[in-house]
Amino acid sequence: MKRTRHTPEQIVRKLREADKLLAEGMPIAEVVRHLGVSHQSYQRWRTQFGQVRPDDMVRLKELEKENARLKRLLAEKDLENDMHG
Repeated sequence: MKRTRHTPEQIVRKLREADKLLAEGMPIAEVVRHLGVSHQSYQRWRTQFGQVRPDDMVRLKELEKENARLKRLLAEKDLENDMHG
């Protein structure tokens, strides 16, 4: 199988799709094939993201953006302090 990096949003979306297919009675082997991932990846994702809701992912994305912005501000301030003394 080709190795592909999935974003957390893609993983959560695929896990929701897997839940739907499993609820419809599709066997797990067919579900992972349908999703295009290995059974190991599916199990790892289920462990890491199984309880994550889509709105949690939106909040996580917002926090990551805010964190990046704060780090950038801190780096700029540190640079400014280094230049002045």
